[in-house]
Amino acid sequence: MPDHLHFFVGLNPNQSISDMMRMAKGDSSEFINKEGFTSRKFQWQDGYGAFSNSRTQISGVIEYIMGQKQHHAKKTFREEYLDMLRGYAVEYDEKYIFHDLLDG
Repeated sequence: MPDHLHFFVGLNPNQSISDMMRMAKGDSSEFINKEGFTSRKFQWQDGYGAFSNSRTQISGVIEYIMGQKQHHAKKTFREEYLDMLRGYAVEYDEKYIFHDLLDG
């Protein structure tokens, strides 16, 4: 999708999600800029969302990720993200919520 990425990984309980995301964002930004994949400097938006799933949900999560194009024809990323936060009963501050690319 042009405005977000799903990154589905298995982590050891001793691994830090924030360390993994720092490395993934840093290394991918460096690669994208080094290879010149964009006409301007590439930079990830601040922050990320992380949700956990059990082993029994793996196939459902993969199916969900593979259907992103069809899914987002009906619901924007922002709408989906807010629904997920509410569904997982996550408290949030609106100022930290991702904004659509067209919102500026």
